[in-house]
Amino acid sequence: MKLAQRFLVHGNIHYMATSSAKSSTEDHYRQRATYAYFLPIQTRWQDNDQYCGLDTNTLTSSMVGFMVTTRCSFHGPIKFPQNPLGALGVEKIGRSSVHYRLALFLPKPHQKPAGLHDNTLIDGCFLDSPVLEMFERVACATGLSTHVFVTPTTKTPISLPDDFKRCLQKLQ
Repeated sequence: MKLAQRFLVHGNIHYMATSSAKSSTEDHYRQRATYAYFLPIQTRWQDNDQYCGLDTNTLTSSMVGFMVTTRCSFHGPIKFPQNPLGALGVEKIGRSSVHYRLALFLPKPHQKPAGLHDNTLIDGCFLDSPVLEMFERVACATGLSTHVFVTPTTKTPISLPDDFKRCLQKLQ
């Protein structure tokens, strides 16, 4: 997506306009093969907004660390009672921050809904899982987020523990 970076600054309010032109990078991030880890997400009635679309505030309310950047692009509708498959990829691991790529994939039409009792779906799965064939290959929503990890007392950035970095590297 090409950014027409026009900022209107009024106090702490910033406005950034974007064009609807697609880029090959955006299309790349809509492909299931771009992500490393998958987990189904149960939509709930209260997740819908006034237009019967998914309200992302409900899904991003409990995070680890400070979320300093977040963006979501919807390429198609998601609504109750759908069970989209959430995808997570790590784009960059910094000293105290992690940059994530996220996507949602809808179940294939006329596909029996994935059973949440299946351990593969409860625990999540990786790109080689046959469970992924139950879902579309192109995401209906894509996003990115950046978390900065800080000390609880001073709120200053803290280095990521090595074991945490090793876990994150599996998602790159």
